[in-house]
Amino acid sequence: MAEHNLMPKDATGLRLIFRALRYRNYRLFFGGQGISLIGTWMQRIALSWLVYRLTGSALLLGVVGFAGQIPTLFLAPVAGVLADRWNCRRILVVTQILAMIQALVLAVLVLTDKITVLEIVILSFFLGIANAFDMPARQTFVVEMVERRREDLGNAIALNSSLFNGARLLGPTVAGILIAAVGEGVCFLLNGLSYVAVIVSLLAMRVAPREIKARNTHFLQGLKEGFSYAFGFDPIRSIILLVALVGLMGMPYQVLMPIFAREVLRGGSNIFGFLMAATGAGALAGAFYLASRRTVLRLGRTIPVAACILGLGLIALSVSNVLWLSLVLMLFIGFGMMVQMAASNTTLQTIVDDDKRGRVMSLYTMAFMGTAPFGSLLAGGLANKIGPSNTFLVSGLCCICGGLLFARKLPALKAMVHPIYAERGIIPEVAYGIQATDVLTKPPQG
Repeated sequence: MAEHNLMPKDATGLRLIFRALRYRNYRLFFGGQGISLIGTWMQRIALSWLVYRLTGSALLLGVVGFAGQIPTLFLAPVAGVLADRWNCRRILVVTQILAMIQALVLAVLVLTDKITVLEIVILSFFLGIANAFDMPARQTFVVEMVERRREDLGNAIALNSSLFNGARLLGPTVAGILIAAVGEGVCFLLNGLSYVAVIVSLLAMRVAPREIKARNTHFLQGLKEGFSYAFGFDPIRSIILLVALVGLMGMPYQVLMPIFAREVLRGGSNIFGFLMAATGAGALAGAFYLASRRTVLRLGRTIPVAACILGLGLIALSVSNVLWLSLVLMLFIGFGMMVQMAASNTTLQTIVDDDKRGRVMSLYTMAFMGTAPFGSLLAGGLANKIGPSNTFLVSGLCCICGGLLFARKLPALKAMVHPIYAERGIIPEVAYGIQATDVLTKPPQG
């Protein structure tokens, strides 16, 4: 079949960057997600602006962010066990339907002018529960869509990130225009309708059933096994801890963007949309950088460098009060954030055992999204005390410290990962040796 054709070693340009689109299932996923994610980003921007318009409170912005993300901290490990035991595509269909219901209810309440902050918090919490089960299943399902995972898994993850951040580029811009013209409710309505695309794409896929081993163990034993496996291996543990630090201190800058746009840059919803779009442009550039890589080798050194780029961008943003400079800095912030997270994701997906993939990726999700609610509360509280600019300064310093500590451990981590890469044929010389041995030991035919 054409989907199994090897990519030529001399492939360059767009053919190299988009090579994971050779697979029919991944193409369906890519198309459906592309439509849905634009709606998702429109809702994120509209929700932040709605809360700030209704309350004018940085703390309540943090509370809404907390409500939407805290379920991940407690439910992601459970979702990881289920992702290793259940059909991931079915999980995703259910979570997308729940997210669609949430968006449509939010739209009705806003369009009928019956929305309150309490209802926003409850609906955000509901969506957080759906996302807690969606993200580990989504991470695990990527492997099922890409048959030649050794060559193309990293590219598929990077393309997924480029899709997410391409939507981040377009969604906030559209949301800013729509909020100014017709209000937030239309953004929620369009997001609800956009879920139809991803649900249809999931149902249209032809996915071969995977072997599931985790069902042989008790649920709690499987949960314990996942924690022991992840935190007992230093490369996995170190990556997850750095992701958790960035999720706690680096990511919550987004919660403060409405305040920064209005109080520091003296702008409205359009300026807020431009700032978030600039972040998306930087992240999109980072995703294309990762997608253009031919191999996961030497990807580990990218992780701490990207964390430091994010930190430096936040520190520089803390002293900016000019729109054009802030937009430039948001490009670097988006680049650093995306590369750090996607490089961590790809490295974990490459070294993890297949039968524990869902559980490890649930811990990655918990580190990324589960710490963010506390970061949102912390950022909101700090911004009330010291202002958004000084909060960016503190966040940036923490990201740089985490990146430097990871870089210090990198030589030891590489030595631990090397045997895994050798066993899986990722190291070119070893892969060639395995192929040669297979030829020499293959019994004659006929």
